[in-house]
Amino acid sequence: MLVTEAVRSLDSRGIVTINAVANEIGIDQSDTSRMVKDAVAAGYLEIKPSASDTRRREVAVTSEGLDLLHDAHLWQEALFDQLSGQWTAQQRAEFHHAMLHLLARSHTLDTDGHVRPDAP
Repeated sequence: MLVTEAVRSLDSRGIVTINAVANEIGIDQSDTSRMVKDAVAAGYLEIKPSASDTRRREVAVTSEGLDLLHDAHLWQEALFDQLSGQWTAQQRAEFHHAMLHLLARSHTLDTDGHVRPDAP
């Protein structure tokens, strides 16, 4: 699940490689490579040659992987609805806004977990 979600997120930001996935999830390249291979074996990801550089291999989410993510997101949303059932609409909106801001800021971190100097 972790690598499938990372690949989907990275795909919206550009080319997805094993190294990019490793950086995204904060795990070393060799462990990430094994996790990606497991997800490929399960049918959630595929590895293919890069269209721009055939020496590089890119990772992509399969339709089965998209189904997995869809189902996981539905479960997460249902659980969130349960946990926040007593919240007001304003509290839910504020939490949603804060989480989106946090996610956007997470993309400004370097590989050591520090905000890049060039980050907005």
